[in-house]
Amino acid sequence: MSELADQIIVSLRQHHDQLVEVIDGLDDEQLVAPSGASEWRICDVISHLGSGSETMLRPLAAAVGTEVPVGDNQAVWDRWNAMAPREQAQGYVDRGAVLVETLESLTPEQRDAVTIRRPRLPEPVPLEVAAGMRLNEVAQHTWDVTVGLDPAATVDATAAGLMLTLLSDQLSFMLGLTAKPDALSEPTEVAAGDWALVVDQRARILPAGTNPLATFTGTTESFYRLLGGRLAERYTPAGTEVTGSVTLDDLRRVFPGF
Repeated sequence: MSELADQIIVSLRQHHDQLVEVIDGLDDEQLVAPSGASEWRICDVISHLGSGSETMLRPLAAAVGTEVPVGDNQAVWDRWNAMAPREQAQGYVDRGAVLVETLESLTPEQRDAVTIRRPRLPEPVPLEVAAGMRLNEVAQHTWDVTVGLDPAATVDATAAGLMLTLLSDQLSFMLGLTAKPDALSEPTEVAAGDWALVVDQRARILPAGTNPLATFTGTTESFYRLLGGRLAERYTPAGTEVTGSVTLDDLRRVFPGF
């Protein structure tokens, strides 16, 4: 079990270092430029990731018996929302590092045994679930930042593959929080490389099936971005298409993102 957690933590470190490098190169105008998230500027995305570092660190610290930061989530959000864009950027550099370093410091035994409380979930969850939820957030929002600077930006392919593995198993519940299966008039199964996207009463990722009704042609990272509502036409790589019982636009409606 800790092997999966290990992979997630390595990816979180890579994403943190990548975003810090991007932040170091941002001028004040770029910080307030539009991001890949339709309602957020680049600084808003960075602030969301920074506050998320703090709100995850609290239950993580409680679970492993280290000093728990004071305050509640609302106080954290209010503080970050009151920051200026440059302060938000530096805050992410600092607070994001603390979370990643705390995860990296966990022993193999802790990585296997620890359970962590996360929002919307009724019970504490294993580390790979909690850290996997964080990786999903970080991978998608790092793309939101980078695509605001470069329309050809992509999600790290290794992270995308890891997230598809998680979404097919430990994080399968997450598609239920974001997908709109009623956007399709009929159920479908879409082949996508090693995976199958099934949309009926709910949306879920399964290992590739034998009788798909449609086929997604494209990269692993573009399929992952589709599931996160981040495959708008202007961000879709050439050659990406869906053929069969549904179209790519149909699936964009199932996964509208924000």
